[in-house]
Amino acid sequence: MWSAAFVKDMLRAWGRNWKRFVSLAVISMLGVAVLTGIYAGCRDMFQGADRFFDQQRLYDIQVVSTLGLTDDDVTALQAVNGVKAVQAERTASATVKVDGSDESVTLCEIGTDGMNQPYLQQGRLPKKSGEMAVTRKFVRDSGLNIGDMLTVTLKTSEASDGNDGDSDAAGKSETESDDETPQFPTKLTITGIVLDPLDLQNPDGYSQGAFRSSATSEYTFFLPFSGVTGSTYTAISLELDGTAELDTFTDSYDSVVRTVRNRIENQVQSKRQKARRQQLIDDAKQQIDDARSQANVKFADAQSQIDAQRSQFNAQVDALLQTRGGKAGDDAQRNAVIASNAQLTQAKQQLDDAQAKLDQQKTDAAKQLDEQESNIESDILQARWYVNTRSSAGTFSSLKSDLSSIESIGRAFPIVFLLVAVFMSLTAMTRMVEEERGLIGTYMGLGYGSAAIASRYVLFALLACLIGGGLGDLIGFLGIPAFLLIVLEGMYVVPNVTMLYDWVYGSAGVALFVLGIGAATIVACWGEVRQTPAALMRPKAPKAGSRVLLEYIGPLWQRMKFLNKVTARNLFRFKGRLFMTIGGVAGCTALIVCGLAINDTVDALPATQYQDIYRYQLMVVTNHDQLDSVLQKLKNNSSVRATDDAGTLAKVESGELTNAAEESETVQLITVPEAADFKAIADLRDADGGEPIDVNGIAGSNGGVIVSQSAANALDVHAGDTITLENGDAERESVRVAAVSKSVIGSDIYLTADYYRHIFGADADTADSDGSADTVTSGVAMNAIFTQYQGSDDSQIAYADRLAKDADVLNVASTADMQRSFSFDLMGAVVALIVALAGALALVVLFTLANTNVSERVREMATLKVLGFYDGEVHKYVNREMLLLTLMGIAVGLPLGRWIGGLLTAALNMPGLYFAVTVRWTSYAIAAVVTLAFALLVQLFTNPVLDRIDPVSSLKSVE
Repeated sequence: MWSAAFVKDMLRAWGRNWKRFVSLAVISMLGVAVLTGIYAGCRDMFQGADRFFDQQRLYDIQVVSTLGLTDDDVTALQAVNGVKAVQAERTASATVKVDGSDESVTLCEIGTDGMNQPYLQQGRLPKKSGEMAVTRKFVRDSGLNIGDMLTVTLKTSEASDGNDGDSDAAGKSETESDDETPQFPTKLTITGIVLDPLDLQNPDGYSQGAFRSSATSEYTFFLPFSGVTGSTYTAISLELDGTAELDTFTDSYDSVVRTVRNRIENQVQSKRQKARRQQLIDDAKQQIDDARSQANVKFADAQSQIDAQRSQFNAQVDALLQTRGGKAGDDAQRNAVIASNAQLTQAKQQLDDAQAKLDQQKTDAAKQLDEQESNIESDILQARWYVNTRSSAGTFSSLKSDLSSIESIGRAFPIVFLLVAVFMSLTAMTRMVEEERGLIGTYMGLGYGSAAIASRYVLFALLACLIGGGLGDLIGFLGIPAFLLIVLEGMYVVPNVTMLYDWVYGSAGVALFVLGIGAATIVACWGEVRQTPAALMRPKAPKAGSRVLLEYIGPLWQRMKFLNKVTARNLFRFKGRLFMTIGGVAGCTALIVCGLAINDTVDALPATQYQDIYRYQLMVVTNHDQLDSVLQKLKNNSSVRATDDAGTLAKVESGELTNAAEESETVQLITVPEAADFKAIADLRDADGGEPIDVNGIAGSNGGVIVSQSAANALDVHAGDTITLENGDAERESVRVAAVSKSVIGSDIYLTADYYRHIFGADADTADSDGSADTVTSGVAMNAIFTQYQGSDDSQIAYADRLAKDADVLNVASTADMQRSFSFDLMGAVVALIVALAGALALVVLFTLANTNVSERVREMATLKVLGFYDGEVHKYVNREMLLLTLMGIAVGLPLGRWIGGLLTAALNMPGLYFAVTVRWTSYAIAAVVTLAFALLVQLFTNPVLDRIDPVSSLKSVE
């Protein structure tokens, strides 16, 4: 039991050791803040996004088809077990003038069942035909605002160009008729500005476009149900049972979605694909039958007219024959009369020509319709369903990947903080226990048990941990998340994100440090309380001296001054203090180096990608039809070095890569005419060995694709794997990965035209055309030009801006502009936070070590003063040891930080980025200087303590 005197003495002891208390509390505060802060900031954004998706009812599964979807598909999907709600949706592709250029836009019908609803930011949602809501990105780029009107041009995808007459029906039979294809109003008025739940990227924030961009710019317009026609749907969105209660970023949500997705693919997909194709075949045959019936009616009417005209003609001839005494109806006499009259001969010839023409039209129409009917089944390909989940929805994957990667850093750094905290608490509490050896022996002699005596030190450490941990939770759940959310809101727009306290995680963070520091305190106490009271009440014998390594180096040791020899012996005599100090300083230095290493790695990415890997300066994307004219414009500019042949031409399109685990990532497909043309685009080297890739091995039907390392790393794709690749026409095929090329930014996939045709087939507009040798290769239509530019970066960027305004140009990518505009502020903010916290930890650690060093050597310092040492000499004597230990800690911490930084960057799997760890020498210098500066700063606090040592009282006998 504790007595009142025991408690009072314990509290007084705590008060005398307030510096140690503050040190332990601050270390705990920093550790808990790091442990909870980055986690809480990411978790707040995760939960805010999850609430937003639930509020807007973003689909759990979305089905699209190459042949469109119908009401029968809606009914079939509604019947799948686990499906809560179904919404059919219609979209259309169009172009709109933005700053003088035609830009792609997707017209989306706002669903009537409440799913995938746009989030209103300003104005009102459209209600009637001719109204629409636009995104803030379009408002920014176009300069238009609420109330303005514009006109869009719908893109046509029918293959019936040039057909007329009776062939129209057959020309449209391969897909849908006009009344089935979704049709949207084209003259529109802006009524509101909305946030697309599929695209959360902040258009007004700092751009990530340098490493997450597609080949063309695209906007989304939202229109009401009114005014939209067409019985064929573009997509069907599904909401599943129970998913609203689950966190969309968790494995449990993925499991529920995967289960229903498998049911759709196994129970519905195949049947409905076959039924849709058969429906189109039946519709096409019916259209041909209708066209045949209509043609027969027209031909019958024409035959009736010819017959009537011939009857009238014969009557006129008979009348003339009768006037000549001939017999009416006699063909021979008729022919004689006709032959004798030029007008009658001409009239008869016209009737015969009309009859022959009509007969020929009948024959041609029948032949054409028969041919079209025989080709229906070969022209209408098998329908293909694509069952997508949220992971393929716009910025969903990039948001999840960014936050998860930052969260992984937040889980790694606290481990180092915890280890340093344990080291420091062990050092501080060991010294505190040793200072009170005599008191501990007295209490044991009075009958107090070991547990009661140890509790005064354990409670001291635990109280410091609890107070520091509580403050750390405040910083971790309020301060750091507020800072991170400011940065995240510059990248993503997620409405109504709130900061929430996670009781489990927050309490576990405090408990982790309580257990670590508590265990260290118990270890420190155990060495003393297990001794006898008599041994404790006697002064502890000084540690026996021993020779150090330097003493064996005679020439060096003999030339060292006396005080330097004393310093060397002191350093290595107290090995516990040596290892604790070096370990603590090394840990803090390593944290600083690690943070700076991540920053250096990010900074080195653009130069590596846009100078060392890419070999072009400009990528110009246009339509295939305008490629020749754009190429000529480039050649007319003396600063542009476009080759005379097709060596720099390519087909560039946005696509999607899906691995075996069904994880997907948006990629950019670059198809070149010949394998040798890759040299004008990129320096393709193997990601593992760095050797040049044999590009000739990827051509032909047995070839494959080259996946850039920055795309392959996030999805764990390796050479030899089989992946699913989707091209710009939403066609999906399985392809072989021939190689993974070294790359740090972007998600490029390289393939040749012959392999592209092998997997996807020829482009629709070139399949039956010889095309131009410069713009069409193996039936693949090129649409991009890779060029080099001679001139400064400023002139290159200015030329790219001018070229982008050309009506024939869809998009221009300048490597100089991408290198300048590349920024990853989220990572920069996290690095700045980590470095700041690591610096604060270093300061506290050095202060704790210096304070402990002084407290355990008071008698030694008093002896020096008695011997005549001045205060400055005492300062130098003590601080020299701390500086040497600090330098040793720095020497260990610098390579340790590089190693930890390599582990962390290797763990960052982010779409479009590969972190090849890079550490500049300046970062090592900064980490070393900062640690040394803190060591010098600590001296300002310890020197006054040394000055206050009283030699007389300090040298009194402890017995």
